[in-house]
Amino acid sequence: MNINDYDYELDEKFIAQSPLSDRSSSKLMLLDKENGNVSHDHFYNIKEYLHKGDVLVLNNTKVLPARLLGEKIDTKAHIEILLLKNMEGDKWECLAKPAKRLHIGTKIKFSDKLECEVKEKLEEGIVRVEFHYQGIFLEIIEELGLMPLPPYIHETLKDQNRYQTVYAKTLGSAAAPTAGLHFTEELLTELKNKGVEIHYVTLHVGLGTFRPVEVDNIKEHHMHSEYYEMPKDVADALNQAKREGRKIYAVGTTSTRVLETVMHKYHTFKECSGNTDIFIYPGFEFMAIDGLITNFHLPKSTLLMLVSALAKREYILNAYEIAKQNDYRFFSFGDAMFIK
Repeated sequence: MNINDYDYELDEKFIAQSPLSDRSSSKLMLLDKENGNVSHDHFYNIKEYLHKGDVLVLNNTKVLPARLLGEKIDTKAHIEILLLKNMEGDKWECLAKPAKRLHIGTKIKFSDKLECEVKEKLEEGIVRVEFHYQGIFLEIIEELGLMPLPPYIHETLKDQNRYQTVYAKTLGSAAAPTAGLHFTEELLTELKNKGVEIHYVTLHVGLGTFRPVEVDNIKEHHMHSEYYEMPKDVADALNQAKREGRKIYAVGTTSTRVLETVMHKYHTFKECSGNTDIFIYPGFEFMAIDGLITNFHLPKSTLLMLVSALAKREYILNAYEIAKQNDYRFFSFGDAMFIK
């Protein structure tokens, strides 16, 4: 359970800096979790690997354009705020840069419509602020905010919608559920017409997704907490699929975390919401899903540990080496893997 067991070398040339013009034209690696066998295709052919009665569960969270650029009212110093979590009312937990310039009581102005005041300073650049504004808060954020792209993406995103899934609905994420970026409306329609059931849960992705694991023994790592929801109709449909022995496939690690959280807590699917800090690593007993559509993840990341729990770590790391040999694109705007 050493962190170095989840390390691999990756040249920067493999890190996708921008999305492909056609979402579904990305490469698709198929990994058999029972024997580690690998084959290759394109994502638009995912329908060839799903069958009538199979269930796909997607995360319909929508990314907040949560990067706000402002200045301190007293000194005019530039400050960047990244919204992380709504605490209550107009109070938010945020990541601030540079946090050292902020103190309790500091006021930051973003526009004539929006200001905030620092109420609390925490560790690692985290602050809690209270916003003051004129109008509707989320509308102002959508007007002023920038997409919070991951730190390994250095190019400017020309179309902000490309960091949203086509089915994004519920505002609240600090990052996109990137496995879903490969789907188009047309592809989803084709899957439905084939008899594949498609259902949606919500998990608001937090910044912790990008935080490195800083302990040698991964069992000592404390997972970030994220808000999730499972509607009643989805729970009922998933329970029926389980009873009938049909396959349930999660789209993305975020959907996986919702499904496994609910199943491990209640031993059935049920209408519920709450916060989950579930940490899935090798040895974990999957109770909810039969397979996973996902992207290629960062070295030493909790996401790499999650996929290594579904398929053997050796199978995953071997698949990643094969991906490099075949010029796959890695991370958020990269190519896809179907583990089944």
